[in-house]
Amino acid sequence: MSKLLDKAALATLPGKWHLAADGKSIHQNFTFKNFAEAFSFITHVALLAEKADHHPDWSNSYNKVSITLTTHDSGGVTTKDIALAEAISHFVWLPQ
Repeated sequence: MSKLLDKAALATLPGKWHLAADGKSIHQNFTFKNFAEAFSFITHVALLAEKADHHPDWSNSYNKVSITLTTHDSGGVTTKDIALAEAISHFVWLPQ
């Protein structure tokens, strides 16, 4: 089980990640030009998640992707979530 992070540790999150209202997950919404770009992004994130053995909760509607990260077995945000958020944020297709 991974150690939970405090709010100060979350201040270094890349992109527009934010702590969810419940304090147990981080979240970001992404908007792309079209469905193909959104789906390409989802595919890339799926590969990152598989490699990290840490899988996001997400949804997709046309050109919008919503991602929530939490470490379920720890009951909140851990270094696993931060690492995956950083990897996602460094993806070249990330919207500006």
